[in-house]
Amino acid sequence: MLEVLKKVLRKLFNNNMQVVRFALLMSFLNFVFFHYPFFKFIFENVDYKSLNGIILVISLIIAVLVVNAFVFYLVLYLSRIVGKSLLILFFILNAVSVYFINTYSTIIDESMIGNVFNTNYEEASGFFSFTLILYVILLGIIPAIYIIKTKIVKAPFKKFIATSSLALLFIILLVAANANNLLWVDKNAKQLGGLVMPWSYTVNTSRFYVHKYRSNKKEIMLPDATIKDNEKAVVVLVIGESARMQNFSLYGYGKNTNPFLSQTSNVFHFPATSYATYTTATVKCILEHANTNDLYEILPNYLYRNNVEVVWRTTNWGEPPVHIEKYQTMDSLRQHCEGEGCDYDEILLAGLKEQVLASNKNKVLIILHTSTSHGPTYSKKYPPRFEVFRPVCNSVELGECFPEELINAYDNTIVYTDYILHRIIEELEQLSEYKSTMMYVSDHGESLGEKNLYMHGVPMSIAPKEQYEIPFIVWVSDGSKELKPNEILSQHHVFHSVLNFLNIESPVYNEEMNIFK
Repeated sequence: MLEVLKKVLRKLFNNNMQVVRFALLMSFLNFVFFHYPFFKFIFENVDYKSLNGIILVISLIIAVLVVNAFVFYLVLYLSRIVGKSLLILFFILNAVSVYFINTYSTIIDESMIGNVFNTNYEEASGFFSFTLILYVILLGIIPAIYIIKTKIVKAPFKKFIATSSLALLFIILLVAANANNLLWVDKNAKQLGGLVMPWSYTVNTSRFYVHKYRSNKKEIMLPDATIKDNEKAVVVLVIGESARMQNFSLYGYGKNTNPFLSQTSNVFHFPATSYATYTTATVKCILEHANTNDLYEILPNYLYRNNVEVVWRTTNWGEPPVHIEKYQTMDSLRQHCEGEGCDYDEILLAGLKEQVLASNKNKVLIILHTSTSHGPTYSKKYPPRFEVFRPVCNSVELGECFPEELINAYDNTIVYTDYILHRIIEELEQLSEYKSTMMYVSDHGESLGEKNLYMHGVPMSIAPKEQYEIPFIVWVSDGSKELKPNEILSQHHVFHSVLNFLNIESPVYNEEMNIFK
């Protein structure tokens, strides 16, 4: 039996294969290995028992096979080395992509590509698992070995032209035959495009860099601002990470996840929504003066240029370019930090009060960009003493955890967030010469298995409320400011509220977006 298998493998690898046959085979393997999520979505959203539904499903199957085969054929004919290299890369990246789609129900659209390119090593390593290795080996490495060993015979030029023309004509006829279904395809283009391999990440990577190039051509400066008084004032803006509103007991959650803030005076909380479901877009939104696709001067840069003391402290990433003197990362803060909290977001508080007192300016803005509730390793985001709710999920494959374990681990990150915010308030209360405020707003929410979705990044057009309903919590010192009877807030309220609290006059200031009286 073993000898027979060896002969079959030897014959398979040693035989010459026509380029068109090889392209069809690669398209078929690509279809079988990587398109279950694609067709799962189709069957969940199409009446596949109706005649039109049957035609649509069959047409999409043929389209995926033929279009991929056509592209593979073109590239392989032009250059077998380049074609094989691309196919190897596609199979490996497809394997990784499908792992994340199957494990976290992600969609590989442009925003998800942005998340990938703005993820650092620490966050990326949190997704490492044995299952991911299996995906890469079985669906990526083994096909890659076959691709390398197979000998491809190039077809005559006339045959290449004839084959290409027929394939192109067939694709055009297929599209024409499905004219009635084009509206459905257009309506679901984001989901379909984010699940078809390898075009989900190739096309969206191109789109990401095109839009990034356009938006970062030049930072658009805002008109100069004026500081209207010499009264000492400090704002601490805390940008939360993946904190969803519904798990804060301040908002009525059944478990006590806010034991400190619930007992603190002058704390106000408002329901809010995020601009998007991924960090790069939402942090930009929190820091900009208006909803725009252009890269305007963001809040820290603007105030720093207009003679405000600005400090940025971060354990996270994904913010727009920050042009200030005091940009402090976890590594730089660690030099002045002691204790177990230095390995977590508490490090952002090290020497915070002393830094304010050391300033020679009367107006101070401190931005703390946290990472407390970022998955999938929620149980590693807080010190052990904050593990209030047990048992907890310790796996990066969230779908393998019991729902209670996953929610417990996540709730513990909210308990830790509550403690950090309480500590900030304590520090500010000691700055008796300053009128002070703390504003906490999360970048986006988080899915914890609802509708079989995990983490975040689902396009806003189809995102569940868990991924965009966020907390907006404000504390003010005695005698400083009163708050308006705000209802639902947005992340754009931050920019104008900070200007108001620091009493800074600006042509771009919008009173309607200010939360203070």
